[in-house]
Amino acid sequence: QVQLVESGGGLVQPGGSLRLSCAASGTIFRINAMGWYRQAPGKQRELVAGITRDSYTNYADSVKGRFTISRDNARNTVYLQMNSLKPEDTTVYYCFYGVTFNHPATWGQGTQVTVSS
Repeated sequence: QVQLVESGGGLVQPGGSLRLSCAASGTIFRINAMGWYRQAPGKQRELVAGITRDSYTNYADSVKGRFTISRDNARNTVYLQMNSLKPEDTTVYYCFYGVTFNHPATWGQGTQVTVSS
């Protein structure tokens, strides 16, 4: 079983930056994907960014060029650097762990990101 602990998030002005972290512990399989989903009120849940152990990445079109995902395999930790934040990025971000991006098996507790002036 895998446990995820998220950190980061908070309140930032439009155009600002935030960094999210997600650390995995427990039984970590070598083949895995980690990253973040988000779901704003009234919208479908979307994959924000994901990264495999081999550093293959996938981003939502809405965040390409602004967000960068990375990982430290030795620490089983992933990071999401979010730059040029917009008010529409405001919502709760959930870290995930799974075999693929589209089938998360474990979720973090969620962290609130608020972009507002």
